[in-house]
Amino acid sequence: MAHPKSRISKQRKRKRRTHYKATAPQIAVCKKTGEKHIYHHAYYDDAGNLLYRGRVLVEAKVEE
Repeated sequence: MAHPKSRISKQRKRKRRTHYKATAPQIAVCKKTGEKHIYHHAYYDDAGNLLYRGRVLVEAKVEE
């Protein structure tokens, strides 16, 4: 099992970890419906249809 020869200080550890940052997701706006969604992800419109790049993938069930 790996065992460090000497302990790494908190300051040294934190300097290394400063580059690990969460980025904000990119938000796109559908040209057809105006819905905001994440790039490269399918999204639902107001009618309940599942859309991707402005095209309907799955239509909403119509309950009567």
